[in-house]
Amino acid sequence: MCYHILIFSFIGKFYEISYKTKKLRKRGSFGDFRKIYKETDMNIVILEAASVSNGDVDLSGLSKYGSLTVYETTNTEDVGEIAERVREADIVLCNKSLMNRQSLEHAHNLKYIGLCATGYNNVDIEYTKERNIVVCNAASYSTEAVAQHVFAFLLNKYNRVAEYDSKVKEGMWKKSRTFSPFMEMQELMGKTIGIVGYGSIGKKVAQIAQAFDMKVLAYNRSKKEDVAVKFVDLDTLLSKSDIVTMHCPLNSDSNKMCDRQFFSKMKEGAYFINTSRGGVVDEEALVEALNSGHLSGAGLDVIEIEPMRNDSILCEAKNIVITPHSAWAPLDTRIRLMKIVEDNIKCFLNNNPINVVNR
Repeated sequence: MCYHILIFSFIGKFYEISYKTKKLRKRGSFGDFRKIYKETDMNIVILEAASVSNGDVDLSGLSKYGSLTVYETTNTEDVGEIAERVREADIVLCNKSLMNRQSLEHAHNLKYIGLCATGYNNVDIEYTKERNIVVCNAASYSTEAVAQHVFAFLLNKYNRVAEYDSKVKEGMWKKSRTFSPFMEMQELMGKTIGIVGYGSIGKKVAQIAQAFDMKVLAYNRSKKEDVAVKFVDLDTLLSKSDIVTMHCPLNSDSNKMCDRQFFSKMKEGAYFINTSRGGVVDEEALVEALNSGHLSGAGLDVIEIEPMRNDSILCEAKNIVITPHSAWAPLDTRIRLMKIVEDNIKCFLNNNPINVVNR
């Protein structure tokens, strides 16, 4: 059998190597980049490989389940481009690409959509039910990583790590008259952290907070029980917490829930963190709360429109730290994610699907 692999070069082109002929031939531009690993009856299409691997996570193992076509990137909102790429697919793997009637109506062979993510708000659940397309997500793969990122924000805020590093490299320590030219810092011990959304990530944040001897308040729309934390209503959480951290899904109830009223109820000088979904925050209201001094700072890993636009209002905010939706993305986490994605495919092909979100 002749195997084909496309290799991305540093000059933005890619090439196909035939293992039978050992010949190298140019296949196209970076925008068309895809890999074809194996020819079998099942057509598998990955639409956004670059969202899970920059070459450090091997995706070729998925070829054991069918003929694998991998697109490094896809315009996730361009239903025309998506439709063309999934037209012949039996299985589609994606992250943010829109999976709806417009993008899928001509994909007559499509049987399965595998999400390389936990969230599935990019999928038209009713349409996939209508088509009997099974949709599976990858739940809980990033719990530890996202919780860790929350405390990266907190330790940077209260220990001022990045600020110290910058000042030392600018010569502040060399010019100091004392051995320790310190700035104001604060301990986490004794501070109250308010967790909005008490799923697996919220619970892990609570466990880490307790290791720092912090007080933990939690709010969840549905009833939860955990003797280690104190569950309160949202208004109480906002008024009592030194830190408020968001861990709820984006839906009609949570959309823009962090609005002017929300921020006005937070303690003066409190710190705000969002590692859930950008859409839960009214960004104008957050900028106002930061620039007025009502909040002492914010740490965001998600924003409403990703990638960030040139005119993002968040760039005008004081005392804000923004990371590019990377909390979930340590190498260990991405390897774990793709193991779940593969297990989902395997179970589906064995007529025993797991992690189904559109039953």
